[in-house]
Amino acid sequence: MIPARYAASRFPGKLMQDLGGKTVILRTYEATVATHLFDDVFVVTDSEVIYNEIVSNGGKAMMSKKEHDCGSDRIAEAVEFMDIDIVINVQGDEPFTDKESLRKLIEVFKADHEKRIDLASLMVHITDIDEINNPNTVKVIVDQSNFALYFSRSPIPYPREMDAGVKYYKHKGVYAFRKEAVLDFYKLPMLPLEASEKIECIRYLEYGKRIKMVETDVQGVEIDTPEDLERAKKLWK
Repeated sequence: MIPARYAASRFPGKLMQDLGGKTVILRTYEATVATHLFDDVFVVTDSEVIYNEIVSNGGKAMMSKKEHDCGSDRIAEAVEFMDIDIVINVQGDEPFTDKESLRKLIEVFKADHEKRIDLASLMVHITDIDEINNPNTVKVIVDQSNFALYFSRSPIPYPREMDAGVKYYKHKGVYAFRKEAVLDFYKLPMLPLEASEKIECIRYLEYGKRIKMVETDVQGVEIDTPEDLERAKKLWK
């Protein structure tokens, strides 16, 4: 499922911007389909413009019936009555989505015989100090088993001791859910930590869900700003 809002707060209409002759959302959809990992791929949107863009190019799209605060809510509405077990959420602004990272997420659930994992997500090791301090970059800290402890727009952990050997990880907004987990998310109210940081996966932690983080070395480009789009165009070339 690829949730896709037209009215993104930082860069409205970004999903319909041109990237190498096709729109960002169509690039993302085609990249996801091209992995051949899924039984089906849908764009889920509140926008007729985005819906028509996907369908007119031979893709599959669904219109959201309601306004939603985040992509997980949009996905939950879409999958509630589908006969599925695992749902992957690929962000609509991730045209460089790659097969290997998504395959790693799926493998997490195949190995989870006791069903201890509610959802899985990706993280990338980062070293650039500007990126670590950038509030648009969501950071994650994990325990020894790579379960998420917390997500933040602030640098976490705080580098009071510079020689502690801490690694910083950027959270890539690609999720794999058990269906029950995303439906639970949909029904549970937002709590203060999520409201403060505006990071939806914090809700899972606040309600005691377990998030398995999977490290990937694929950076890609998430298109949050016009500057990101220019970087994506250079990378596409």
